[in-house]
Amino acid sequence: MSVQTLYTAATGMQSLQTKLDVISNNLANVNTTAFKKDRANFEDLFYDNRVLPGQLDSTSNPTPTGTAIGLGVRVSSTQTDFQQGAFRETNRSLDWTIRGQGFFQVLDPSGQTFYTRAGNFSINANGEIVTGSAGIGRPLEPSIVIPPDATAIEVSSDGIVSVQRPGLQTLEEVGQIQLANFINPEGLLKLGDNLYAETNASSAAIISNPNLDGFGGIEKGFLEASNVEPVQELVDLITTQRSFELNSQTVQAGDQILQLITNLRR
Repeated sequence: MSVQTLYTAATGMQSLQTKLDVISNNLANVNTTAFKKDRANFEDLFYDNRVLPGQLDSTSNPTPTGTAIGLGVRVSSTQTDFQQGAFRETNRSLDWTIRGQGFFQVLDPSGQTFYTRAGNFSINANGEIVTGSAGIGRPLEPSIVIPPDATAIEVSSDGIVSVQRPGLQTLEEVGQIQLANFINPEGLLKLGDNLYAETNASSAAIISNPNLDGFGGIEKGFLEASNVEPVQELVDLITTQRSFELNSQTVQAGDQILQLITNLRR
């Protein structure tokens, strides 16, 4: 019936609207440090099985195919692509990027540890290295404190943070960066502010030093750019718009058929 056509096409329009929302968020964050793009996944809904495959026909022979009418589509999930973004050189001593797998650990005021790929750090009034998030500077975990008289900050590839102090000929080590990784990073909870939280889907955090156990190394003076590919997102935007238009035309066709049926009584 044409009424079912309206409902089926409506599920397509609703799902495509969600995909448009995902694409728009990707494009909005094309310049966000270490942003990871999302993808909307779809699955078909259940079917009205009017004739089952193998059902006996009038001659008692099994039918080679059945008759099944699909009832639409829905968004099954959104997946995050954790492919590494390009490196952008800044030459700033507190801009760090992870070359490979891993997340920086930061401590929230609530006491919970969050995770981020964004390495644009700053120093707070206590000398702690903190995130550059607006409003709240969350300290790096484990905490690293920079002495007030430090004249330079150095970070090695394996995460050792050292400073140059007046009157000393050698660098003084002040801390060790530790990274976290997860069996299923796609299971992390997105919090905004470039932060992720651990969930039952992601597994517990696996902690190690950079360049060990498959973890990436640290590069000072670089930031990881967003991994959004604007051209691909624009292509997806166009195809999604056209698919939305096709579903809207299906709604119009169903409405016209219902109008014809209604006019039969006149």
